[in-house]
Amino acid sequence: MEKVELGGNVEINPRVGMIFNLENETYDFYNSYGGILGFSIRRDFAHKSYKNKAVITCRRFVCNKVGFRREDKRDIHTKKPQAETRTECPARMGIYLMENGNYECRDFVEKHNHPLHIPGTTHFMRSQRKISEIHSYEMDLANDSGINPKAIFELMGRQAGGTENLGYKCQDQKNYLRTKRQNFLSYGEAGSLLRYFEDQSRNNPSFTYLMQLDSDEQITNIFWADQKMRIDYAQFGDVVSFDTTFCTNKAYRSFGIFAGFNHHRGVIIFGAALLYNETV
Repeated sequence: MEKVELGGNVEINPRVGMIFNLENETYDFYNSYGGILGFSIRRDFAHKSYKNKAVITCRRFVCNKVGFRREDKRDIHTKKPQAETRTECPARMGIYLMENGNYECRDFVEKHNHPLHIPGTTHFMRSQRKISEIHSYEMDLANDSGINPKAIFELMGRQAGGTENLGYKCQDQKNYLRTKRQNFLSYGEAGSLLRYFEDQSRNNPSFTYLMQLDSDEQITNIFWADQKMRIDYAQFGDVVSFDTTFCTNKAYRSFGIFAGFNHHRGVIIFGAALLYNETV
């Protein structure tokens, strides 16, 4: 196989004796090698240190077609069974932790027992599919604007001159948006807000907040004020205006502020509220 270099003098052919700083660095290296040859990779087994479970003492990276699928006994009458993709491919690369904290390649098998992808189809391989930072930003922007995922994927494909130039598939985009949504809701909106209030109260004892609950112990109205708001109210709180003409959030909760004027006739805020509705 011809030696390939990815800019500079970076060697791209794995060999026994190569040294790597990190386990992730080895994965990226072997994944780049797989992308050039036309196969997808995955992490296989790993051994961890007995003293520190966060330290990996040895790791093996393999072709994604390694091994074989076990017989599925759940349903023998499946009309459209999933196609067999594993061929017990022997290709692999193994690294071991050295005394100085680096990793050394001590096991490498180059041979594959299956056809490899051609350059025009490498972007379909699982380990080669990746959403770039600029694409993720555009996805977030389009998703926040209410565009459905299918239309987002078509738009991104047109900008890239074809979906084959994106480097990922439509399902990868759906997974990204779903993961983002799950992470956003992992703590819950109310829980996240309560955690923010607790952090503020811990850092500044003058910060105060209050939550009103309904008969089902669900949060309805939330009020809060920081140190500066309380100081301003003590000095200029003779006249207070409560304004709810601001925009609402996605849950259609009204946002209101307690406002007044200072001695320069400038608007100052005494407090804020997130309301369930606009009733008294």
